[in-house]
Amino acid sequence: MHAGGARVACTNFAAGVWSPDEWTRASERERIDARAGPVNRRLMSETLPTLHGIPDIRAYFRTNQTPVYFVSPTAFNLLGIDRWLRNFFYITYFDSFEGSHPRVFVPRERPYREFQSMEDICNYLLGHKEVLDRIERGGAGGKAVFVMFDDETEAAAAAAGLAVAHPSAELRHRLDSKIVTTQLGNEAGVPSAPNTLGRADSYDALAALAESAGLGDDLVVQTPYGDSGKTTFFIRGERDWDRHAKDIVGQEIKVMRRLNVRAAAVEAALTRHGTIVGPLMNDLIGHPELTPHKGGWCGNDIFPDALSPEHLERARMLTQKLGDRLAAEGYRGFLEVDYLVDVDTGELYLGELNPRISGVTSMTNVTAGAYADIPLFLFHLLEYLDVDYEIDVDDINRRWARSSSVDVWSQLVLKDTGDDVEQLSAAPRTGIWRMDEGGGAISFARWGNDWHSLHDESEAFFLRVLAPGDHRYPGADLGVLVARSRMQTEDNELTDRARQWIAGIHAQFAGTPLAPADGPPPAGALAFKTA
Repeated sequence: MHAGGARVACTNFAAGVWSPDEWTRASERERIDARAGPVNRRLMSETLPTLHGIPDIRAYFRTNQTPVYFVSPTAFNLLGIDRWLRNFFYITYFDSFEGSHPRVFVPRERPYREFQSMEDICNYLLGHKEVLDRIERGGAGGKAVFVMFDDETEAAAAAAGLAVAHPSAELRHRLDSKIVTTQLGNEAGVPSAPNTLGRADSYDALAALAESAGLGDDLVVQTPYGDSGKTTFFIRGERDWDRHAKDIVGQEIKVMRRLNVRAAAVEAALTRHGTIVGPLMNDLIGHPELTPHKGGWCGNDIFPDALSPEHLERARMLTQKLGDRLAAEGYRGFLEVDYLVDVDTGELYLGELNPRISGVTSMTNVTAGAYADIPLFLFHLLEYLDVDYEIDVDDINRRWARSSSVDVWSQLVLKDTGDDVEQLSAAPRTGIWRMDEGGGAISFARWGNDWHSLHDESEAFFLRVLAPGDHRYPGADLGVLVARSRMQTEDNELTDRARQWIAGIHAQFAGTPLAPADGPPPAGALAFKTA
């Protein structure tokens, strides 16, 4: 998608004429219905019983006969969904569980390949003979879900006999633009931080653009696509511009006044019955102990008072409004929204939209509200399975808005923050780790499929990404740590316990530096986001 203005359709209902935009959205809705499977929606009530409410839906998923495959570098984002959904499987590139997880399939033959993105890995997996054989053994009529995918992935999934249980890659790509997000948010009454949109080929042009909108000279600049940690630039003068100009020039950009903010995230599922809003959580951003990227997402805290009651209520209301606007674009299913709370004024602003499963889905699916009803992801999946259902969205949202629906969880996404390239000789195992009562020292406690069995804040679940024999280098994903305690203070600083966990996990890695003559490391280190 090339950034551009969000288009508003004008319909002459009396004449029965649709604008080109309405044809596009109607076509997208038809594609979504087609993705749900071969059963015609109008005949569905004649072939399958309608599910009435959460008890019916829970029973339906417990007896599900349709194979559903999560294809991704790791199982992280949807780890634990197999507890709820029968015939749910993970197809991954990284062998985080060393063959011990009964629902995780990793092909044995994984020769050296240059990967540039999560989409590349998904496309590779869907073309792998071992993966295709596994899918064939699962039977016909399977569904595929992803974090990231493109049109090549869609074609590969179709060739493997799988229906993609998401809106089209084309629509997702268009909505993923930070420029389009800003425009759609404005139309929906979901305001962004003070900003302007435009282009700049020099620092003087950027300064003039900012001045025209009264933004001052301490600026945040975002380009349309990519991980926000790598496409967000803090510019306070010409020296900053010179350092980042190559990544900015030639693109439409969003220029914002730099504010003193706290970042928050929320996920939602846009269903045929309305938008269901998940719990609010705080983002961990740019901590140098976790990521080399200033402004890069590196974890989350979820707890009942993550935001003030006023901000919680407003964020939930804005998310529903944004969901309504996305529905008009033909979108259906899972989405994640980032908000920014201006610490100085108390204003709540739209940060960005991720029209997909995201890095915080792991937290959304483990809260008390999810256990009381069903994980939010399963509401997404209902839109793409051959079933009609009825739910009271307002009632679900009321329940999930209560503080009793939220308990305390956190996650830390650990990237390599060193300067050296190494081949690993040791790496921490996936499973439950325990911290000594005195704090500091950690040890492996027991094997575990996921973090659902954590007892208290002395334990944490670590999901390994890089294993012995892999190469690590600055920015490579090392793994994810999930715990039942907060990891960030009210002042956006890491807690002492967070620092102890980070140091303890890093101490489990060992490696041999690569000599320059050894050449570049294999791309298995993956400095792009894998979660």
